[in-house]
Amino acid sequence: MQETNIIAHRPPNTGPKKAMLLAAGLGKRMRPITDKIPKPLVKVYGKTLLDHGLDALVKANVEEVIINVHYHADQIENHLTKRKDLKIIISDERKELLDSGGGIANALPHLGQDPFYLINADSFWVEGYCPNLNRMAEFWNRDEMDIMLLLASMANAVGFGSKGDFSMDADGRLMRRGEKKIAPFAYAGAAIINPAVFDDAPSGAFTLNKQFDAALEQERLFGLRLEGLWLHVGTPDSIHEAEDAIAKSAA
Repeated sequence: MQETNIIAHRPPNTGPKKAMLLAAGLGKRMRPITDKIPKPLVKVYGKTLLDHGLDALVKANVEEVIINVHYHADQIENHLTKRKDLKIIISDERKELLDSGGGIANALPHLGQDPFYLINADSFWVEGYCPNLNRMAEFWNRDEMDIMLLLASMANAVGFGSKGDFSMDADGRLMRRGEKKIAPFAYAGAAIINPAVFDDAPSGAFTLNKQFDAALEQERLFGLRLEGLWLHVGTPDSIHEAEDAIAKSAA
């Protein structure tokens, strides 16, 4: 792993001080745009998906971000040299793509033992009254939770053609969508995770859904409803959808 950049001085942090940003995917559904650039460097409303995620972490007073890279890794590393507001550590997956769970497990030596933010590079949001990552930090309770997901109401989701992922009770505990059912919430690509959920994780590539399911079984998988508008950017057409939604929200 390679360390770049120096963190600028910011006020004391009351939430997680570290984050993992997943940026190693192949971005196949974004072709032909991603034939020459990695998906995290696709621009939406004049800013790369990668920078949308990093800016949200800066607002949450995160100090250190671990970013995994695989496809067109050099381009991502070069782009990150422009960031001077975060300490950035590269988790290199050039030799083997480790999927979401394996990528986090590989970066655990840098993430430490405290809860950390997780951000996907292919989704972001237009904030409501209070930044959503700050709201997550306020709601987080390590005594009761192993994982907390930021959830978007399907009514406020742009570019996400699905039947939803979860339902949620009054206390925030989550249940997965049943087969042939429709769920009211989609996972919005942001979470707070207790690294202890990876204590028995396998080596190599595996999906983070294993940790989600284990936490759900123990009733320790929670959610928080996103305030604002969630933008999922998975295909070329969804770029225009997201930009139109941002323009309308700013009008």
